[in-house]
Amino acid sequence: MTTGTTIILGIESSCDDTAVAVIRGNVILSNVVASQLIHSRYGGVIPEIASRNHQEMIWLTMQEALNQANVGMEQLNAIAVTKGPGLLGSLLVGVSFAKGLSLVTNKPLLGVHHMKAHILAHFIADANQIAPPFPFLCLTVSGGHTQIVLVKTPLEMEILGKTIDDAAGEAFDKAAKMLGLPYPGGPFIDKYGMLGNENKFVFSKPKINDLDFSFSGLKTSIKYQLEKWEREDSNFVKSNRNDLCASIQKTIVDILVDKCILAVKQTGIRDFALAGGVSANSKLRAQFVGKMDEINVKTYIPKFDYCTDNGAMIAMAGKFLFEHKIFENQELCAQAKLNF
Repeated sequence: MTTGTTIILGIESSCDDTAVAVIRGNVILSNVVASQLIHSRYGGVIPEIASRNHQEMIWLTMQEALNQANVGMEQLNAIAVTKGPGLLGSLLVGVSFAKGLSLVTNKPLLGVHHMKAHILAHFIADANQIAPPFPFLCLTVSGGHTQIVLVKTPLEMEILGKTIDDAAGEAFDKAAKMLGLPYPGGPFIDKYGMLGNENKFVFSKPKINDLDFSFSGLKTSIKYQLEKWEREDSNFVKSNRNDLCASIQKTIVDILVDKCILAVKQTGIRDFALAGGVSANSKLRAQFVGKMDEINVKTYIPKFDYCTDNGAMIAMAGKFLFEHKIFENQELCAQAKLNF
């Protein structure tokens, strides 16, 4: 087969979603995600439970992805899998499964960096999605990472700024927990924030130089403010839920977008992409596009299905590795921390 008809299986298991996709060229033939709702009981992902559920679901998820794509194992050109970063136990399930498949099918193995895959999801062929030209900037925001990346080529990327403590996704989820909202809390803050006054409450923003981020101070500010207000009125959070969500969301989004504007000024690059699970946040998407438009910067945001963790982005990243013949062998190891 030519690279234009290359068929790759993508496997993602870095956290609590078991995801498998099939891609032909740049076109997604299937994208199956098995989510683990059980973690909502505990207010966060329990690593041991996550890895056990991956073991139970990964074979069935792969079979469903192949069935939906109408592709047989023998038609695959390669198998791509997330090798890191992420929860080690979860990654081990995906990597071990992919290595076994590679061994028994004699298909090449491709090891994918999870955060780079989020960025490369922009190159999935979709009627509602336009890929950015190289070089471009990308804000990648997820539960564990917040970065501004200079993307020079599909394989050459440089981090210009990153969080020095909590990530934006963690800030959303921790704030939501303080408000008594279910896990994962980010979508609930987004939902209730749409109904509230974002200027009702003010929270302190960190003063961090250059393009780095910090969200731990904001988390502390929210905690102390809420404790103060609740001492004065035990029903305060419940009575002001929508306004609190809107104000917290505005603060986090302002921090992110202000750094993006600074990155444009520093680099002069006028193509800016948004990626990662938090890029599904409606306020962030709207403000990112609006503020970039004000300074004549073109923006790119993946289809919603490709924002959160998914196998499609792993398959897409794998295609670029396949084209450049960057293969792994049976010594491939899962890595909870993986250099960019």
